[in-house]
Amino acid sequence: MRTLLKSSLPHLVTNRGYYNDTSRVKRHLLSKIYQPGNLWKENSPEFQSKSHEPSSKSQRLMYKAGLIRPTSPGCFHYLPHTVRSMEKLIRLIDRAMQEIGGQKIDMATLCSATLWKQSGRWDLVGKELLCLMDRHNQEYCLGPTHEESVTSLVATEGSINYKQLPLLLYQITRKFRDEKRPCFGLLRGREFYMKDMYTFDITEDAACQTYTNVCDAYSNIFRTLGLKHVKVQADTGNIGGKMSHEFHLPASIGEDRLMVCGSCDFAANMEIFHPGENNCPSCKGELTESKGIEIGHTFYLGTKYSRVFNAVCHDAQNKPVVAEMGCYGIGVSRLLAASIEVLSTEEDIHWPGLIAPYQICLIPPKKGSKEMAASSLAEELYDAICTIPHMSNEAILDDRDHLTIGKRVKEAHMMGYPYVIVIGKKALESPPVFEVRNHRTGEVQFLSKEGVLSLVQEIRVI
Repeated sequence: MRTLLKSSLPHLVTNRGYYNDTSRVKRHLLSKIYQPGNLWKENSPEFQSKSHEPSSKSQRLMYKAGLIRPTSPGCFHYLPHTVRSMEKLIRLIDRAMQEIGGQKIDMATLCSATLWKQSGRWDLVGKELLCLMDRHNQEYCLGPTHEESVTSLVATEGSINYKQLPLLLYQITRKFRDEKRPCFGLLRGREFYMKDMYTFDITEDAACQTYTNVCDAYSNIFRTLGLKHVKVQADTGNIGGKMSHEFHLPASIGEDRLMVCGSCDFAANMEIFHPGENNCPSCKGELTESKGIEIGHTFYLGTKYSRVFNAVCHDAQNKPVVAEMGCYGIGVSRLLAASIEVLSTEEDIHWPGLIAPYQICLIPPKKGSKEMAASSLAEELYDAICTIPHMSNEAILDDRDHLTIGKRVKEAHMMGYPYVIVIGKKALESPPVFEVRNHRTGEVQFLSKEGVLSLVQEIRVI
């Protein structure tokens, strides 16, 4: 019995799958997965009692597919398929951050008001903070971001030796923000997952190089997911600092207005433009306005926080220097929903292939049908796929054989499995032939068992 990967997603339980009594191969059976049916329609009393938020395509599809359920405005339960997808996305981000030297940590969610008041952000951020007071009359907020916490941590533990630089600390945890108007499901919530990284360098030049490295890593993550993205200059907002960029997925539902030059690589958020500016400040070319969903944000902070908390580096001459800092965020749950938003049709989910909950859905014949004799071939094919090392946990068997093949195929496409394999009447031929549907391209192939396994070998997974 294979050992299952432990979840890298804090506070979420890994989908452990199910085992068939007569097989050593782990079989994920759709009948066993907790996946509520299509009960949540926007005009239903159940939906209205939970949420009054404006909806989006991704929100509607995620409700319909049983991926999320609302608990209160801006807060959601993530159900098994979503957890699997999130864990894959986190593995991808972990790999990218560690390749550039990132060290993963996990900071406390409960943040002391004292630190936030020391930085001046307690009043600056104001009502967006979810605040509370304990029995000892100490004030806290549920962390929306952790600049104060990480800088205080580094400062408290003493100076950083130049040989440790650049120091890149990051985490992927739940964050909290008291959004005035939560909307669009996971695209703008009050409780969400974020990857936040904080970097420390000894000189401005070194900090700028680190900034470039992290931005390049972000672009690589989005390209690896197959997402067309735009990097734009942005306002530093209440986080502050000397320089800021946002990463956006172009989308009509996006709440940010972007100005993009058609003649050079200049792009910026409209919020940093002055009224009446219509030409590119770099080449004087024409700017085109579009909308985007923000999925990442980077800041070069300089010494804004390190000076307040006295976070110091020592150079080669053992001279203390106030650290140059940067901070970098990816909205992990927002990225998941945004990718569904921009890739999907109105009826069917299309995941970035690497983070689909399962790569393959196998559909055996309906019970009592003429093709039922081929049912055993479905299990044999499933087990053969799972013996391919990188695919051992990537297939699901739709064993709900009381439903027609057509209904299950339609649901499989709605769920967005990249490959749907149908064991139908051609499986009764000699040798058996299986129908393989590519969800992304719409291509349908009829392949032998060997052909299916050859195709499966080429599927990329995280």
